[in-house]
Order: sequence, then structure tokens, then C-alpha cells
Amino acid sequence: MEEEEEAIGYLDKVLEDEDDSEPGTPTSPASPFSAGEKGERDAGKGLEMRKLVLSGFLASEEIYINQLEALLLPMKPLKATATTSQPVLTLQQIETIFYKIQDIYEIHKEFYDSLCPKVQQWDSNITMGHLFQKLASQLGVYKAFVDNYKIALETAEKCSQSNYQFQKISEELKVKGPKDSKESHTSVTMEALLYKPIDRVTRSTLVLHDLLKHTPADHPDYPLLQDALRISQNFLSSINEDIDPRRTAVTTPKGETRQLVKDGFLVELSEGSRKLRHVFLFTDVLLCAKLKKAAVGKHQQYDCKWYVPLADLVFPSPEESEHCPQVHVIPDHELEDMKMKISAIKSEVQKEKANKGQSRAIERLKKKMFENEFWLLLNSPAIPFRIHNRNGKSYLFLLSSDYERSEWREAIQKLQKKDLQAFVLSSVELQVLTGSCFKLRTVHNIPVTSNKDDDESPGLYGFLHVIVHSAKGFKQSASEYLYCTLEVDSFGYFVSKAKTRVFRDTTEPQWNEEFEIELEGSQSLRILCYEKCYDKTKLNKDNNEIVDKIMGKGQIQLDPQAVQTKNWHMDVIEMNGIKVEFSMKFTSRDMSLKRTPSKKQTGVFGVKISVVTKRERSKVPYIVRQCIEEVEKRGIEEVGIYRISGVATDIQALKAVFDANNKDILVMLSDMDINAIAGTLKLYFRELPEPLLTDRLYPAFMEGIALSDPAAKENCMMHLLRSLPDPNLITFLFLLEHLKRVAEKEPINKMSLHNLATVFGPTLLRPSEGESKGHLTLASDIWSHDVMAQVQVLLYYLQHPPISFTELKRNTLYFSTDV
Repeated sequence: MEEEEEAIGYLDKVLEDEDDSEPGTPTSPASPFSAGEKGERDAGKGLEMRKLVLSGFLASEEIYINQLEALLLPMKPLKATATTSQPVLTLQQIETIFYKIQDIYEIHKEFYDSLCPKVQQWDSNITMGHLFQKLASQLGVYKAFVDNYKIALETAEKCSQSNYQFQKISEELKVKGPKDSKESHTSVTMEALLYKPIDRVTRSTLVLHDLLKHTPADHPDYPLLQDALRISQNFLSSINEDIDPRRTAVTTPKGETRQLVKDGFLVELSEGSRKLRHVFLFTDVLLCAKLKKAAVGKHQQYDCKWYVPLADLVFPSPEESEHCPQVHVIPDHELEDMKMKISAIKSEVQKEKANKGQSRAIERLKKKMFENEFWLLLNSPAIPFRIHNRNGKSYLFLLSSDYERSEWREAIQKLQKKDLQAFVLSSVELQVLTGSCFKLRTVHNIPVTSNKDDDESPGLYGFLHVIVHSAKGFKQSASEYLYCTLEVDSFGYFVSKAKTRVFRDTTEPQWNEEFEIELEGSQSLRILCYEKCYDKTKLNKDNNEIVDKIMGKGQIQLDPQAVQTKNWHMDVIEMNGIKVEFSMKFTSRDMSLKRTPSKKQTGVFGVKISVVTKRERSKVPYIVRQCIEEVEKRGIEEVGIYRISGVATDIQALKAVFDANNKDILVMLSDMDINAIAGTLKLYFRELPEPLLTDRLYPAFMEGIALSDPAAKENCMMHLLRSLPDPNLITFLFLLEHLKRVAEKEPINKMSLHNLATVFGPTLLRPSEGESKGHLTLASDIWSHDVMAQVQVLLYYLQHPPISFTELKRNTLYFSTDV
């Protein structure tokens, strides 16, 4: 709580400081919440999170009241006809369908009428906890509504089927739009409106949570809001089914003569659902097992799910792969949301340890972290690895990288070169073999960080510079089209980060290309060599996609001691007889974060955006417009655009040309590799002396994105955009629309809104050094949580309907109409 109070205090302070824009440039507009209101606070006090949360909630409360009014509107005429000779509904039916709606309406109307003037005549010392406490104390009315909800719906449906008049009424109820809305009303079904009270309790609970987060512990509202939240949460848990997916766990005894070659945890797609399996590759058999839960005091055991003798194991042909069902991939944003939760729990564990918290609290947090990481482990792999038993049965695993799939396939194929016999294991033999797995296994724990020791390396955060020099050892028979890709692990999963150009007509390619790769807790670098496949008769298909052939692959550990030097470190990776020569050096995050202002104000890199746009007499810097135009012209369908690094020397050449305002810029752009142009745009934003979304608003963006209530979040996030200086805002909106157009081509370029937010979020938000000293000393897991919050901020705007500069400036209050 103290940290949150400090953050709000800091927020008030930074918004108090005058905007240090250049003379003659437009400054950030005053807060629309302070202008013309009674009890106006000093303009310097600026944004206050409590006010934003309440404003957003008030707007959604107005919509809710309008919805309840729309439900009540037909009730009076229906009651009036009930006693006539031609009733539409009986009194009992009316009572059942509209049960407790009038009471709920009156409760919320009174609450709204009491809260509205307090928000409009805002004062930082204002108290309103008693209003929320009173609202929570009336939840008994909701309990009665919820108990009747099912029968109300059934009655409404039966009445619609038997009475045409009522059917017409219930299909189109008119809901008034909010006061500031252009829409006078919207049409909603009765069924949808009857659900609104159930939804409302959840919304009120979220708002209480947000309010508490931004209310100092010594404020008179604090205990009242706490009490209201306790009542609301108890009420919610009494009406919601508590779904707790039970996880099964771990292991078994006894050794055997067969040799274990490889084992590991893999995700199997079985009967349409993902299951975690421990897979064992023996010298003559592949065994897929599940960890059984053992009784207390008993040895844990493996349960064999299936086995395939290697003599009977075959990989599907390209034709067979084509007919396999498509794998359902979990959306990126769901995976990222889970990563964010895990990072938040990790930082809580760190805090508990630092404060010497109770071991029981730490264990509870670790258990929660394990469950979330387990979900991520199951749901993130998407690369199919298919296995057939020539006797008919097929199996499908999902892996997280091409590298892993290649490793398993190669290990099996190597063993299959020996003279193998087909066999069937008796139940006793199978039991003995499964029993041996416990003693022989090399991978003991499920690969989640909660299983790691505290003193294990958290990995590297920062930038890895890699030069891929050359490769030797390709056979003459190899295709003349050769290239390399670089992968690093990020949150436990490997991601492709860079790709060299395709080298032709040689078995000794000389790439000499430099890449800058961002590391997020990374511990390994992988290099994969591919043969580019142009010959359609040699296509290797998997999951209905054409894939190039892996010629070799290798991996090195990123040892923090060895890597963290200022000098280049040269190394060689050997793979299947191929040697790849490369150099690398690492820049830690505290170094890479330094947004160094340019000493020469004549260029564009490292120069304030307001200075550049004023000099150019433009609204959006020329460099931003030209790079975006070129990407849209010929790079929008490029796989991994903005994620795959461009060659560093090309990017530096483009930087120099833009800084010198060289007349040959357009010619150079049209000839340059598109990834280098994309890299130049990213570099421009990264080298701004302060982030595009400004240092001063950074704490507020972090607070805003953490809000639970959608209306409060919308209110806050739009207010923050309005608070940006005009050149920053116009450039941001210009970039935003471009990134949305890139994401429209996701089926081709594989770049979703989420992928783009991951690439650009930290670049547009990460504070400059003066503002971020507090952040630099954070533990890596807390830091990664910060990075993910930056990603979430950009993703919020990318997923938002189009935002117009003029509309944004015109609206003093931006309220969502979605409740």
C-alpha cells in the first residue's frame, strides 16, 4: 500500500512540473478534468486515479440505470392489461419476469444521485466510502434476483412463444444512450437486459478493488471500502461455482537393462485436449507415460499411456501430414496475460522474502505460480510432431520449437539405423519397463520456474549483439541456397529473433551480418542452418506448411560472466559436421536503456520529436512517414516483419542518411532490405531522448493499465492520450494505424497485434534513464513484469476502435458505452 501511495504522490509531482518543450511548441493541454469544475484543484495536481476510477464507474452506472429503466418501461402497461379481458401476461408472470428489478433500479438511482455531485465537484478530501458500503449492504436484493433469474428467463421465453405481442416487446427494448453520446438509444433484447444485474455485481467488485488500490490506508474511506469489498466478494463466491482445476503430479522405482537415450516432458494432443506426458526414448522403444499421484508415504509411479517399438515407428509422409487436422492454437494475448500474472506473483514472492514473510504465504503464492506456469506449459507449444505406429495408431505431440522437433526426430532415426525387431510387451514386462523410468530419467521436474532453486540464474535482460560470420562443412550435394536463424529463450520458450540472407552458389557462405536481439530472461542462444527449398519435388510438409530443411543446429548457454564484457567474443558452433563462426557481445538493460540525447540538434535520432516536427514543419517526423510507407509498399507480407532483426550495418547506414537529410534517402530506401527499414524505425523510437509516450506520464500508464474496471480503464487511457504533447500524440496515432494494417496480414506475415505490441511496447514506453533509476535496480522478474505492462498498454490501444485526434481533443470526458 505504501508503494502505491508513493506512486500516486510521484504522479501528482511529475504532472505538476511544467512541460519542458521547446519555446514556441505546443504544450500538453490542461487536464480536462480540472477545467471549469467547482473546487478546482491546482492544474499541477493533474491526474488523480481515484477520480478517474469513479468517473468511469459513474458513466457505466448511468448506462446500467438506463438499462434497468428500459426493462421497467413495459412493466406498467403489461400490468394495466393484466386485469383486462385481453391480458398480454398474467400478474404472476409479470411478477416472475420483472422480479426485484424495481428495487434494484431504486437502489442504483439513489447511489448514482449521491455519487454524481461528489465526482463533478471533485475535492481530493472527498469521502464516498459510505455510499459503496450502503450499496454492498443491499446485495440481499440481488441474491433474491439471482435465485429467481433462471425461472424469470424460462417464463419470458414461454410467454414469447405463446404471445406474439410480448415476443415483439421482448425482442426490442429501447435503451437510452448516455447524456454525452451521439446515439439517442439502442435496441436490446429482454434476455440480454435480464443478465445485466448479475454482471453488475462483478463490475462493482472490480471497481472497489481499483478504488482501494488508489486510496491511502489512512483515508477515512479506506475501512468503508474494505468492508464493501469483503461483502461483495463473499456474495460473489456464494453465487459463483468455485471451479478449481485439479492438477495431477509426479513419479516411480527400479532399474533395467535397456538403455535410456533421451527423455523429457512433452505436450500430447489426445482426444482433442492437451496432456502433459513424460516421454522416454529407449534403445528400441518409445514410451509415453503419465505421472501418477501416489498415496501418502507411497512411492510415486509412472502410468504407461502407450508405447511404440522403434521397428514399428514411422514419421508421416508429406501427403499424410496434409490430411491431419489443424492444431488449435491459443491466442497470443491469452498466453501473455498468463505470463503477466506469473510475473506479478513472482514479484509478490520476492517482496514476501525481502520482508521475511510467513512461509505459509510464500508457499501459497508458489502453488499459485506453479498452476499458472503449468497452464502456460500446456497451452503455448504449437509446432506439431507426429508419430505413426505402422500397425495403425497415430500420436501427436506439440513442441515449442523447430529445434526440439528436429532433436527428437534425429534421435529416433539414429536408433532406427540399427537392426531392430518388432515386439509386444507382456503386462509384466511393461510394468518393469515403466518402473525403470523413475530411476533412469534424466529430466526430473516439470519445466516450470517454480521448480527452480532460488539461486539459479534468472537469465539475461538486455541486448545481445550477434555477428554471424560464415559457415563451413556443407556437402557439395547440398542446395546452393543456405541461411541461418537465431533463436533465444523467452519466458521458457524459444523464439526466432533473426534470419540471415539466403547465400547462393557456395558451400562456404560468408554472411558477416550483425543482429541486435532483445533478451527477456534468456539463458540460451540457438543457431539453426537451413537449406532453402525451391524444388517443389523435395517439399517437406508438416502441419500443411512448407518448411525448409534443417541442415544443422547448435546451442550455447549465455553465461552472464562470459558474455557481459564490452568486447566482442568470437565462438564456433559445430553441428552435424557444419561449423558456424559467430561473434557476440551483450549490453545489459541498464546500459541499453539509456536514451542518450543527441549532441547535434540538426539530425533526427536522439532529438526531441517536437524539435524535429517544428524544424520540418510536419505533424509526423519525415523518418517515421518514409519508413512506414516503404514497409506498407513491400514489407507488409514479410514473415516476422518488425520481429526479425535487420542487418545492423544497413540500419546504421540508413540512420546516417536520415540524420544528414541526404537527398538520396528515397533511392536508398527502395534498395534496402525491408527488415533493415523496419529496424531503423524501431531504432528511431528507441533513441528518442524520452519515450514517445513521455517520461512524465509513464507511472500513470502503468497505473491505468492495471485498473480492473473496463470503464475506469477506458476513461484513464483516453485521458492519458489527451495529456500527450500534440507531436507525440499525432505520431503515436499514425504508428498505431500502421501497426493495425500490418496485423491485418497476420495469416501471411505471422505478426498479430500481440506480437507487434511485444516489439513496440517497451520501445514507446520504456522511461529514459533519469526517470527509470527506480526501475533499473529492480529484480529481473519484477522488471519483466514492468515490460509486460508496457506491452499491455500498447496492446490496449491496438485493440481499441480507431482513435481520431480531433475526436479525442473534443471530448472532455471519454466514457465507454459498453457495460
